[in-house]
Amino acid sequence: MASHRRPKQPGQTYVTVLTATAAATVALSAQSASADPLPDPSKKGVQAQVDRLYEEATQATEKYNGAKETAGKLEKEVKDLQETAARKQSGLNGLRNQVGSIAAAQYRSGGLDPSVQLLLSSDPDGFLDKASAMDRLSAQQVAALQQYESQQRGLQQQRREATEKLQDLQSVRKGLGDRKKEIQGKLAQAQKLLNTLTAEERARIAEKEERANRSSERVQLGNEASASQRAAAAFSAAKSRVGLPYVWGASGPNSFDCSGLTSWAFNQAGVSIPRTSQAQANVGSRINSLSALKPGDLIIMRTDLSHVGFYAGNGQILHAPKPGAQVRYESIARSGMPFMWGVRI
Repeated sequence: MASHRRPKQPGQTYVTVLTATAAATVALSAQSASADPLPDPSKKGVQAQVDRLYEEATQATEKYNGAKETAGKLEKEVKDLQETAARKQSGLNGLRNQVGSIAAAQYRSGGLDPSVQLLLSSDPDGFLDKASAMDRLSAQQVAALQQYESQQRGLQQQRREATEKLQDLQSVRKGLGDRKKEIQGKLAQAQKLLNTLTAEERARIAEKEERANRSSERVQLGNEASASQRAAAAFSAAKSRVGLPYVWGASGPNSFDCSGLTSWAFNQAGVSIPRTSQAQANVGSRINSLSALKPGDLIIMRTDLSHVGFYAGNGQILHAPKPGAQVRYESIARSGMPFMWGVRI
């Protein structure tokens, strides 16, 4: 016989759990629908990688600037050596004519003196060692021959030095090319990463950078006295460049990298300082405390000394910060770069 027992009803506790679970599910669904989507952690990683690549690009830029400065010095040294060698060659040509006259006179008076023969040979270096061969030459002729030998040796030395400098220059130029490729490669990597973002995400990043540029127009610098008259003049020149773009390797007047801005500004004040941030870190008087800085002092940033700017007063730095940014004021504390020390020129 079939059973006619009624099915067992669920207990009160079980019903309560189901009800609470359903309510929570509905609430979470509603919250998800109304709230902004959670940030994609991979997108945040893209921004961090871009920032890192920009930092590496600026570090490589300072090395490029150093190599470029070295190349400029070597080019000048090579030019000076070549010009000196040309002058010596001209003087040597005149002495050669004089020696030729001595040789002709010797020949007419009974044969060419052995010393003159040796002098006019391909290896005249040892001709004065044979003192006995000089008996038939006058003191004036001996002096002319000695001067000829001295200038010839000097010319050979000059040419050797010029050749060595040219080899150094070629090596530095190769390094310049390598640094340039490194910088361009890092900037290309950064752009490739940015291209993985949506147009909206890229616009947000651009707007953030633009806000940072605009905020420098409203910065309050206070009335602190400048470090010196020349520092004040350099700082004033740098202030006139606010809003101009950062360009790696540029030193003004319409675009700058970090050390390009500081070296250009001091040049406007009649002061010559080195081109790179690392070299600028070691000129003038070192100031280890932020509180002791005055407007116009240089601020050296990062442990590898790869960034430099002007102290602007009120905890602000005036600098050319990175690719894609403009010359601007920025809070030192918020710059993302550790302060190493200040330099008073």
